[in-house]
Amino acid sequence: MRGRNQKLKLLYLAKIMQDKTDDTHYLTMPEIIAELGKYDIEAQRKSVYDDLSVLDDFGIEIIKEQIGSKTYYHCGAREFEPPELRLIIDAIASSKFITIRKSKDLIRKLEKMLSVHDAKLLEREVYVPGRVRNMNESIFYNVDVIQNAIISNHSVRFQYYHWNADYEMELKRDGEFYDISPWALVWDDENYYLVGYDDDKAELRHYRVDKMLKMEETDAPRKGSNEFKKIDKDRYRNMHFRMFGGEEESVTLYCSNSMANVIIDQFGRGLNFKKVDSEHFEVKVDVIMSDQFLSWVIALDGNVVIKSPEDARNRMRELLNKHVEEYC
Repeated sequence: MRGRNQKLKLLYLAKIMQDKTDDTHYLTMPEIIAELGKYDIEAQRKSVYDDLSVLDDFGIEIIKEQIGSKTYYHCGAREFEPPELRLIIDAIASSKFITIRKSKDLIRKLEKMLSVHDAKLLEREVYVPGRVRNMNESIFYNVDVIQNAIISNHSVRFQYYHWNADYEMELKRDGEFYDISPWALVWDDENYYLVGYDDDKAELRHYRVDKMLKMEETDAPRKGSNEFKKIDKDRYRNMHFRMFGGEEESVTLYCSNSMANVIIDQFGRGLNFKKVDSEHFEVKVDVIMSDQFLSWVIALDGNVVIKSPEDARNRMRELLNKHVEEYC
């Protein structure tokens, strides 16, 4: 009597070859037939030869190799090679905006794209100790709603919150909903942000996606198209330092030569470095003037100094004096 899964033979054969074989793990024809038998599928050599050829024609590369007196079969090229998936998995494992549970779930799904042998190798490489994780798993739902709204040219509405000193979730604007026209999603400093147009404020603003509650798409058309088209996307991201708000300002920085790479990493290429002496250069950059930007300058331990304008230098003095008073 033929096996009850006989009609699924080709599908199970594809699964066996993709799960059990790779560039360093092979199956002989008797082993392939035995694996099919585990699924209650009877098979003859001739039919399996034909099925392997069909899989190869379909795009699942099947490689046949003769080693000594035996013939071996294995899957060749895949949609993702192990090094490519390793990059993706490491990014997921080290990302703080993805919860631990969701991270494990995503990695488990990605591992299914490899053989069981390669998947085991990946499992040993994805642990990242000490990673602070996001607690809001609704981020995936929020991203989906935002993307659909962008495609449909609709606005979105949501509540926005932060954590207070009592470790309680506190709604901003006393729980009032934000009505925002979404234009882009930005991943910055390991967090996801929505860049959208706030009609009440008549400006583009940004919001942490993981801090949104009761996200929903509305029927209202998006606004702020002209404002979004006007901005240079990379420039906007570089200026809105760590996505904190503030006034846009051009500042001249006096930098040690060793800071060239730091400046380029933060503000992008295409900057005009002006040599001052053998050890220093100056560069003018556009920033969103905020305490976060000033703190970044301070953290560079004197290797970057704000040279002008004077109001930016005064603001730096005020910040430094404030902290001196706090610690004296």
